[in-house]
Amino acid sequence: MPHEQDEVDRIVGAWSAERPDLDFSPMAVLSRVDRLSHHLDRARREAFRRTDIELWEWDVLSALRRAGEPYRLSPKQLLQQTLVSSGTMTNRIDRLRERGLVKRSADPSDRRGALVTLTDEGRTRVDAAITRLIDAEADMLSGMSAGDQSKLGTLLRHLLVSFD
Repeated sequence: MPHEQDEVDRIVGAWSAERPDLDFSPMAVLSRVDRLSHHLDRARREAFRRTDIELWEWDVLSALRRAGEPYRLSPKQLLQQTLVSSGTMTNRIDRLRERGLVKRSADPSDRRGALVTLTDEGRTRVDAAITRLIDAEADMLSGMSAGDQSKLGTLLRHLLVSFD
């Protein structure tokens, strides 16, 4: 099979010709990761658009859904999972509540605290979104064997562990 070439090969080749004193192997890897990130972002946005949720809504709704029954977390727990400021999280919870996707209630174990719970409508939306997202991601990887996907996942995990 002939060696496949992509746009990153052309960019790295051009830079290598202009700056033969530099090792462009990091660019060859990370430019591909960056380009894949753009494709994944488009696929996610389309999956969420078809489910009538925004990317920021997905972050909150999916955190609640992953929590398991009764699909409830405190705002502090949501903050830890979504990495946004408390003011941003308050705004997001309020907007999701207005849309009927979550409800907010007092925390019975902490008078000053609150709990955010996924509504039936919120669960329906997030379940539809994850199904569409998994389908889109599987389609993105369809050109690779299961073994290659597993190897790539392992290699990317190894890289990401140093950042997490």
